[in-house]
Amino acid sequence: MIVDKLTNSAIYKNINEGIEKAFHYLQNTDLFSLVPGKYAIDGDKVFVIVQEYDTLDPANEQMEAHKKHIDVQYMISGEELVGHALYNGQTPSKEYSEEEDYMLFGDAPSFFTKMAEGTFMVFFPTDLHMPCIKVNESRRVKKAVVKVKI
Repeated sequence: MIVDKLTNSAIYKNINEGIEKAFHYLQNTDLFSLVPGKYAIDGDKVFVIVQEYDTLDPANEQMEAHKKHIDVQYMISGEELVGHALYNGQTPSKEYSEEEDYMLFGDAPSFFTKMAEGTFMVFFPTDLHMPCIKVNESRRVKKAVVKVKI
């Protein structure tokens, strides 16, 4: 898991070619003008999902994890909390969906991090995460989630 400002992304670009493409896209695209939807960056290897939503109460949410993709999540506008935990063999509450590439976990996050405008988070398959959580009260956010195929 990585949490940092997009202005520092050059530090991480050599981790993976797809992550480098994700950072290049995030830095060179007018993200504010994009409407919600899915956009190809490098075919099905790297693509972005632009989302707008109201943040949620954590009591009704669960952590998620992926097997086929690394998530590079970037906050375009607004702020939210993201819950985190490392995968240590926890039992999923929703079994892995091969088609949708996710599984859910009912365990409580070990900790939360605030994701503010200009912040990105990278989640690898061993990083359980609970995004979309309200800071104090529900607010509208716009976020880009870049999916990098492993």
